[in-house]
Amino acid sequence: MKLYRAALVVVTGALAPALMLSTPALAATGSSSSCGAAAVAATDGGSPYDTMSENDLRFTVFCILGDPATGWSVNRAAQKALDGTVDDLRNFLKTGRAIAQDDDNRFAIFTILAQHPSDKAVKREASKALEGTAADRAYFLQTGLRLAQAEDDRVAIFMILADKASSKALREAAEKAFRGTPEEMRHFLEVGRYHV
Repeated sequence: MKLYRAALVVVTGALAPALMLSTPALAATGSSSSCGAAAVAATDGGSPYDTMSENDLRFTVFCILGDPATGWSVNRAAQKALDGTVDDLRNFLKTGRAIAQDDDNRFAIFTILAQHPSDKAVKREASKALEGTAADRAYFLQTGLRLAQAEDDRVAIFMILADKASSKALREAAEKAFRGTPEEMRHFLEVGRYHV
């Protein structure tokens, strides 16, 4: 566990400046929706990028760069592809982006672990995602984090309900949040309980 924490501190410290410059995309996969459908399905079953002109390939890469959710690793790989050949552009769009996105997703998960050191379910699911596949990491960021956070939030709300020092008003608000959605539980823990 100490080695795991040391690695987390080193990675977070080394990549923190990059995170401040660009937020990692949370499991983005397709081309940016703000640029429209730059790539259309290929008719022969191959990649749509095989038949695109250099201008279309560049436009697609620029769309990815223009997406505010694009992370540092994807940004770096896209810049490298733009400086390269047409084949470099195609390779980035076919496989390079997904590899770079997985790097950004790993970093996002390490950041989440650093922000939630005492949340057992979040740590458990984040660790599983880090040990799993790229799809596991994308799923964790899209869905798994929300579910794990809800599990931890239920425990935290239960602790408030079990505390004999909790006021009647606080208990009523906690019970309402406990029966609510994950977002309602999170709001209660971050804001609502302090208003009560």
